[in-house]
Amino acid sequence: MTDSALRPGAGIRIASLPNLRDLGGWPTAGGGRVRRGLLYRSTDLGKLSDADMPAVAALGLRAVYDLRTEAERTAEPDRVPAGADHIVLDVLADVPGAGPAQLLAFLSDPGAAAAELGGGRGVAIMERGYRDTAGLGSALRAYRRLFSDLAHERNRPALFHCTTGKDRTGWASAALLMLLGVSDDDVMAEYLLTNEQLLPALQPVFDRFTSAGGDPELLRSVLGVQPGYLDAALDEMRTRNGTIAGYFSDGLGLDAEVQTALRDAFIDRS
Repeated sequence: MTDSALRPGAGIRIASLPNLRDLGGWPTAGGGRVRRGLLYRSTDLGKLSDADMPAVAALGLRAVYDLRTEAERTAEPDRVPAGADHIVLDVLADVPGAGPAQLLAFLSDPGAAAAELGGGRGVAIMERGYRDTAGLGSALRAYRRLFSDLAHERNRPALFHCTTGKDRTGWASAALLMLLGVSDDDVMAEYLLTNEQLLPALQPVFDRFTSAGGDPELLRSVLGVQPGYLDAALDEMRTRNGTIAGYFSDGLGLDAEVQTALRDAFIDRS
């Protein structure tokens, strides 16, 4: 394994599954590190090719957690490797018509994109969505099940994803890393890796939009990530629950025993 592959957050290069990375490797408070090989994040598995399936199967997944809406799942069903359970956790179930499909509809219409996303409106939409992700009832139910499951060895290794693997997936990653004692700076660094590991795969989308007369920066606001998006979710979480431990206990209903089980499972203190 190369030195670059050992860096926390290093992308796992599978052409039909961009934005795939191990959540392990990040240093935790007290001198530990998040264990590798237990938890992965990615885009949806709908476009996973036959040629790339063996590489995903080699991860040894026992569970794939799908955070998407029903409409997203219907449009692009996951291709799950043999031996892995497919578990649906619809984070945005309480917001009819929500999800990336609502924003991605603008990709073929630069005029509509400018009207709906221009002047900072796209950023505002994303920030509101992140607040929902941290506080919406369906989101709390979905993340409760996700983290409750991950506390049990029978469900690991696991992979979780939404459509582009950056928003609903990004909050799940940030919340767990914070609970494990990863620093705020490293949590943000892990979150922002999406701009390096996803956007290059979407270059054809940007090219078509630009050729049709669209402003690529409008797309970047909804297809990439920004510190302010995660900050919005963090602000919502802290307003509601105070701390990440409060989010897990009061928001998600996961008691100290479950939180301890997660730390014991995912922190390598050796």
